[in-house]
Amino acid sequence: MDNINFENRTDHEILSWDKVTPWLEELCAKHGYNAGDISYLFCNDDYLLEINQQYLNHDTLTDIITFDYTFGKKVSADILISLERIEDNAKDFNVTYKHELCRVMAHGVLHCIGFKDKTESEAKKMRHAEEEAIQLFENQ
Repeated sequence: MDNINFENRTDHEILSWDKVTPWLEELCAKHGYNAGDISYLFCNDDYLLEINQQYLNHDTLTDIITFDYTFGKKVSADILISLERIEDNAKDFNVTYKHELCRVMAHGVLHCIGFKDKTESEAKKMRHAEEEAIQLFENQ
């Protein structure tokens, strides 16, 4: 059975789970996909940096790492998010913590369904899809 799992290894606040699962399922469906096995791990900067170095050979802080296992139209992934980065980014972008957390959680799923963000054009499409995802969450 497919499901969406959440593990918080920090003291930082997270979204209410009862809204998140149907939101992510709806986000997938909006783009013609089904939610498969999606696991979110909320961690700190040090842990995500270690993963970034070990698996991606990147020696930089990041807010999210997505290991995409999507097959066909079923989104499956391990998504790791640094809540320290979320907190800092929210301040930097002058948005609420909840808004930034929604954006980054959606970002991981959007990568799995084909959105990219390497070029300026791709990043613009990704940002638009993220904003639509945030609205979807807020309208639940």
